Amino acid sequence: MPTLDWIGKKAVVNHHKEVPFHLLKCDPELSVGEPESENLIVQGDNLLALKALLPYYARQVKCIYIDPPYNTGNEKWIYNDNVNSPEIKEWLGRVVGAQSEDLSRHDKWLCMMYPRLVLLKQLLSEDGAIFVSIDDNEVASLRLLMNDIFGQNNFITSIAWQKIYTLKNSARHFSEMHDYIIVYALNKKKWERNLLPRRLKTQEDYSNPDNDHRGVWTTNALQSRNYYSKGVYSIICPGGDKIEGPPKGTYWRMEENKLWELNNDNRVWWGLTGNNSPRIKKFLLEAKDGVVPSTWWLHKFAGTNSGAKTELRSILGELEEELFNTPKPWQLIQRILQIATDRDSIVLDSFAGSGATAQAVFEQNAKDGGNRKCILVELDENVAKNITARRVRNIIEGYPFKGKKREELYNVVLNLRNLKNIPEYIKEIEDIEKSNKENYTNIKKEFKNNELKVYGEHQVKEKMPGLGGSIKYCNIDSPLFDSTGQITKSVSFIDLARFVFFKETGSPLTDDISGKSPLISIHNGTAVYLLYNGVLGDKTPQGGNAITRAVLVDLPPYDGPKIVYGTSCRIGLTRLKQENIIFRQIPYELKVD
Repeated sequence: MPTLDWIGKKAVVNHHKEVPFHLLKCDPELSVGEPESENLIVQGDNLLALKALLPYYARQVKCIYIDPPYNTGNEKWIYNDNVNSPEIKEWLGRVVGAQSEDLSRHDKWLCMMYPRLVLLKQLLSEDGAIFVSIDDNEVASLRLLMNDIFGQNNFITSIAWQKIYTLKNSARHFSEMHDYIIVYALNKKKWERNLLPRRLKTQEDYSNPDNDHRGVWTTNALQSRNYYSKGVYSIICPGGDKIEGPPKGTYWRMEENKLWELNNDNRVWWGLTGNNSPRIKKFLLEAKDGVVPSTWWLHKFAGTNSGAKTELRSILGELEEELFNTPKPWQLIQRILQIATDRDSIVLDSFAGSGATAQAVFEQNAKDGGNRKCILVELDENVAKNITARRVRNIIEGYPFKGKKREELYNVVLNLRNLKNIPEYIKEIEDIEKSNKENYTNIKKEFKNNELKVYGEHQVKEKMPGLGGSIKYCNIDSPLFDSTGQITKSVSFIDLARFVFFKETGSPLTDDISGKSPLISIHNGTAVYLLYNGVLGDKTPQGGNAITRAVLVDLPPYDGPKIVYGTSCRIGLTRLKQENIIFRQIPYELKVD
């Protein structure tokens, strides 16, 4: 298998292990709604943020979407796309060393991406997947990078998103119309994609020319190019004509007995004359509740950069400075959520930017009644406060707006084959108008480029209504350990308990803990205890962190193996063995990858 190498790779392959764990500190003024919201915006370096999130969310995130810098070399705007910010320069110099001066633009990008992708992988659930937006500048490198980290066998697909729908005549070579979204699963065997909601447009090929009582249907050809030993035979059509066999180079896809069995159930279509080559009927009534997603995403349902920019302005109002030339539309990310999440999934975006992922999560929850949670990480403090958090607040609470908001309710392409279905389409449109009359200010119909569309219009006079919800804004706080290797004084029992449990089990602590008991939790039959900050009260020795005979008496009982973290142990190995205890000394045995 081909591998990817670059200057600086050796320095960053294991760098994620050297990244210190930090605490997260909530900022109530920038948060919205419930103080204990499970939705998060984390401001700070995403390398530190992802490491800080591990004790809380390792193997818990169902869907990751990231829109990293495309590495185009464009530094003309504030949120530059060249991995050349002062923060990245300082980081590269510290991690890669003297070699950092020799790095090409592509080397820098790879050095920046590698440890972040490794940490993202550790956060992804066993049945989760990661979606990465990219363009031609780094798509080849990204594929090899993802193969290295996630494994070539876990590659799912490469999606082409039509980000622009008008040609650029000024283009030197080709007018670029699409970006890519590269998709990998943590474990391809365990990842299951959802079907996309069935759009009315996908039903245009269904009709019912024979008035079958099972309703409208479409057909599949009987022949296939796949070899089938029982797939060569002649057929006498109901109209009397004889078909000598399947077309050259093909085979009937079923044996003859099965064909006539389906025919007796009126599941074979021979054409109006009864002499056409047989086709197998597929009824809409029996079709799956949705459609298989394709790898070509049109702007009509996934949005465009320009549309996203216009909407961002309407949500935030006019900005003093243009921070985003090509923000991602939330509709694009919503489509990812429809494919890759359940209603209670955790969604992570560690290059949050304009906050489109959060809006996609709130919009999808409103659409299907879900309770998805989102975690956003944004490096730039100005962007995090004034764009990301502000957008999320306005989406939750509503924002000043005057004008029309349109939502597509119906879409069908008219062609020669389905013109006969026009009466059905008219009936469907009438039903839509009737059922949505109270939901919209106006129902508008439009016929353009052979497409018949129906829109619901909201006439907004003052304020766009909010979607509701909450989000907690956090900053990266002090590290878990100080420069001398000791536990930072500001670390609480609960903070350390989460870290201890993650170190011991590799899993996040999902139980609620009060901080009043040294028993953290039980994992795979083993109880994990932490002696810290005098949690046992008056009976605990000075400092409250050592195992003594008195402490043993007051430990919450557990009939099974126990692991106890503390600063020292004042009883012998024999007694520990009798009590089925393994002692681990803090802070020395807490230094983990």
